[in-house]
Amino acid sequence: VSGPESLLKGWQDLAARVDALPLSLRDMAFRGLKKVVDYQDIAYGGEYLDRLDRAVALDSAEHDYALSISAAKHLANAMCYDDMIRVADLKTRSTRDKRVRREVGVKEGTILQVTEYFHPRIEEFCGTLPSGLGSYIEARPRLAAFLDRRINHGRRIRTDSFAGFVALWFIGGLRRWRRRLLRHKVETAHLERWYALALGHVREDYALSVEILNCRRLIKGYSDTHARAQSKFDGVLSALDLLKGRADAADWIRRLREAALKDEKGEMLDGALKTVASLGSDLEN
Repeated sequence: VSGPESLLKGWQDLAARVDALPLSLRDMAFRGLKKVVDYQDIAYGGEYLDRLDRAVALDSAEHDYALSISAAKHLANAMCYDDMIRVADLKTRSTRDKRVRREVGVKEGTILQVTEYFHPRIEEFCGTLPSGLGSYIEARPRLAAFLDRRINHGRRIRTDSFAGFVALWFIGGLRRWRRRLLRHKVETAHLERWYALALGHVREDYALSVEILNCRRLIKGYSDTHARAQSKFDGVLSALDLLKGRADAADWIRRLREAALKDEKGEMLDGALKTVASLGSDLEN
């Protein structure tokens, strides 16, 4: 590892915190730490470990720290959400050119033209604005619709061209201001609700807490893909009130999550949710 001394010291301090964690947790925690630091910065890595510590404080060797391992994995994924900044950053990294050449079988020295496709919606546009301004636009449907008509068009950008590369490089460079942007505010609030929900069940149902953490697998992608994933995530966790207190609650959440993962349209999840609703009706009768 190389870099400025101040950053190296910060990284070493974070790595020391990981080394102090239970042995079975260290590998996943270190992987998560590297991911969030690469995504944002050293301070973001500190936030990651602070959140992870909340799970560790409720965990024990009796469960082989399954809760903390799941938290280490899914917290990192939640904190490294896909936004326009992340997409632009990944598409302008030097490693991408090498990977694309390898995948399409183009040798070094051969001219390679790469065209990226973008289709931003008003939600993505507002997400890259300061939280106050982005919220202002979203709270005014007519203004949002007016802007969306001008923004919501597919765009093809050639990253092998100077203009295309610089445009994406500039967007990727916005990550230094990411914490001030609307998307970060929204994602952080959602993360905290999900995490608090999971940790809130630890004492009553450890297995259920782990499964709630694992539901974060459902959220992925960008733009419309992310919206559909979010809907599935909400659908699965909507069953918690009906399942709370049941001995098989964790198993049902796992089944619902697997149904959501297997079916793009969500029909399997809808059917499984109806089954869960019928369980509640049977208990009442």
